[in-house]
Amino acid sequence: MDIKQLRYFIAIAEEKNITAAANRLHMSQPPLSMQLKQMEDELGVKLVERNGKSMELTDKGKVLYHRALHLVNSVEEIKNEVQETEEGKRGQLAVGINTLSVTGFAEMIQFFHKQFPLVSLKIVQNDSFYLADMVKTRAIEMAFVRLPLEQRDFSYQHLLSEPFVFVSNKKSQVMTLEEISRLPLIIPSSEGLGIYNTILEAFSKQNLPLNSIAECSDMHVLMEMVKGGMGATIVPKSVLNVYGDQGLHSTPIQDAQLVSSLGVIWLEHHLVSSPAKNFIKIVKKFL
Repeated sequence: MDIKQLRYFIAIAEEKNITAAANRLHMSQPPLSMQLKQMEDELGVKLVERNGKSMELTDKGKVLYHRALHLVNSVEEIKNEVQETEEGKRGQLAVGINTLSVTGFAEMIQFFHKQFPLVSLKIVQNDSFYLADMVKTRAIEMAFVRLPLEQRDFSYQHLLSEPFVFVSNKKSQVMTLEEISRLPLIIPSSEGLGIYNTILEAFSKQNLPLNSIAECSDMHVLMEMVKGGMGATIVPKSVLNVYGDQGLHSTPIQDAQLVSSLGVIWLEHHLVSSPAKNFIKIVKKFL
């Protein structure tokens, strides 16, 4: 027996008439009668008792009807679930976000959850370098990272570019890199990683020293250190939208092409899931 035959039998059991069942199934009556006989021959039992034009299920027929109904409904549920997964209505969204954060990320996640409540969420925050490793190992499917970043093995979509700003606990006018070079700086990254290299390169181009007294990729901790007067920092402008408060002041940097790019990466030559595609669409709208 197959699923199609079980559907035929359910129609016969519920209509109690071969002709009515055939009409319901949009087929002629002789092939349906043949299918019923084949099922009875295969099982070696009578499934229905004929009483004129009407049919009644035997005890064996009732067992088959209930089992068939459960099985066919389960198959329909499986089909619906697979279809919803393809459309991104089910599944998992496993996403990483850079420690420098993305403005409005929490709002984007909440909006996504309202649109796709059956998709489970896995959100990891870390430095871009480590997020890239997690994408490679498939611990997460995609990550929102700051550039520059080694892009081998990844597909990448640029989302936005923004300037860096100088941040301290004192108000000031526009700052130059030369003025900043005389101040103690807390770098929002670790040596050898993308943001650190971007800042270092800007100072090197002007032959200026980088007076780094600390490196910190945790933005909450970094901003508390700046607010407490330990040093100043240089961060992408949007970071202040997430972590800034009244005790912090941002200032444009006048003479440097210090720009941070935000993008989303996923593993090259791998299929992007429908939940991930749907989330990228939402992020683009927000940004």
